Amino acid sequence: MSDTPVIGVLALQGDVREHLIALASADALARPVRRPEELAEVDGLVIPGGESTTMSKLAVLFGMMEPLRERVRAGMPVYGTCAGMIMLAEKILDPRSGQETLGGIDMIVRRNAFGRQNESFEASVEVAGIDGGPVEGVFIRAPWVESVGAEAEVIAEHGGHIVAVRQRHVLATSFHPELTGDHRVHALFVDMVRAVK
Repeated sequence: MSDTPVIGVLALQGDVREHLIALASADALARPVRRPEELAEVDGLVIPGGESTTMSKLAVLFGMMEPLRERVRAGMPVYGTCAGMIMLAEKILDPRSGQETLGGIDMIVRRNAFGRQNESFEASVEVAGIDGGPVEGVFIRAPWVESVGAEAEVIAEHGGHIVAVRQRHVLATSFHPELTGDHRVHALFVDMVRAVK
């Protein structure tokens, strides 16, 4: 039981329930995180999709932005999907006024790059480090990565664009694997958390 990592899902908005289910299926103890004291009790954290500007503002409002930055800098494993990917970028192209990021991955991200809500789609994505064939990705107003720094590793592309990146203990995908019932990306993240726990 001691090998079971405790992984939080940032519960300010987005697919919190779906991530909790996916993490539990990947043998983690999953719990929602809204406050700094809850953040202090987890070994790793998932930042779900949602609206990145709103998420940034809510993180500031709930007193979470600085504690999150400190934990990321201190080496806590973090996985961001869609808006979560934007939150983990060092830089956003065309950020909204007042939009902040946590950093963690040396990448530049373009918001809503794959189009509007009504242009959402599903696609099979080959992800390096995940066995068993492509992962089904759900792209909803998804970002893509314009460029990465030397320390960031591109682990998936779709349509010539970077859609998944890993940098040491931090993982990010443009797409939502939590909506498909395929929990291999979450299992990869749980293994990352175990490795530093």
